[in-house]
Amino acid sequence: MLLTIDVGNTHTVLGLFDGEDIVEHRRTSPRTRAAPPTNWPSSSRASWAYPLLGEELGDGIDGIAICATVPSVLHELREVTRRYYGDVPAVLVEPGVKTGVPILTDNPKEVGADRIINAVAAVELYGGPAVVVDFGTATTFDAVSARGEYVGGVIAPGIEISVEALGVKGAQLRKIEVARPRSVIGKNTVEAMQSGIVYGFAGQVDGVVSRMVRELADDPADVTVIATGGLAPMVLGESSVIDEHEPWLTLIGLRLVYERNVSRL
Repeated sequence: MLLTIDVGNTHTVLGLFDGEDIVEHRRTSPRTRAAPPTNWPSSSRASWAYPLLGEELGDGIDGIAICATVPSVLHELREVTRRYYGDVPAVLVEPGVKTGVPILTDNPKEVGADRIINAVAAVELYGGPAVVVDFGTATTFDAVSARGEYVGGVIAPGIEISVEALGVKGAQLRKIEVARPRSVIGKNTVEAMQSGIVYGFAGQVDGVVSRMVRELADDPADVTVIATGGLAPMVLGESSVIDEHEPWLTLIGLRLVYERNVSRL
C-alpha cells in the first residue's frame, strides 16, 4: 500500500491507498501536528517528523509520496524517510520530479507543489481545460489547458485567514465558527460575519472562475471546474460554477506522481 502525505500551512492530510482506492485517511490539525519552530536544531525537527510517519506506517506499506508547501518541513521529512524508512521507496515532490504536466509559468519553481499535484490529478480524472479551486490556508485557483499544461492561477486569502483577520482587526468583532447562517441577511453580528464569509467567498469563486474560464476556452462549457480542500463543502452549495467536488484530489495526484517516478528510484 502507498502512504500519501500532503503537508499544508494549516493542516496535514494523510491517505492510504490500496491500488487506486483510498482505504484510510485522516486530517491532522496544527494543534497536534504543527511544524516546530525554525530555530529548533535539525535533530529535534526530525524527531517531530518521525511520529507523523511512524504512527501511520505499518505492515503492508510499500511506498511513500509526500508534498509540502513549507520547504523546511519537506527537508525534514526527506531526512526522516531516509533515516528511518530507507528500505521504502519514497517520492518527495520538488523540482526535478516527473509529474507529466508541463508548467508554463514565468518561474515554475515558485509554484506550490500542491498546486501542481492538483493539476496532475485534474488532468488524469477530468482532462483539460480545467480549473481547480482549492480551499486551504489560501484559496487557490489553478488553470489547466486543453493540452494538459499548467498555465497559471490566482491566489486569494483563505476562509480561515479571513475569519481570523476580522476578529483581530475589527474592534467589535471576534473570531467565529465558519458555518452557513440562517439567511443571507444576518440577524446578529455572528450571523452577519458568517454570511459575509460564506456568500462572499461563493461570489469570489464565481467571479474569479468565470474570468479564468473565458481565458481558457472559447466555450465555457468545455472547462471543468473542480473543488477540493477541507473548506470546500462550505461554498459548494452556493457557487454556480463548480462542476466536481473531489476532496482527495491532492492525495490522488500524489499517487499518480509516485507511480510515474517509482520506477526511476
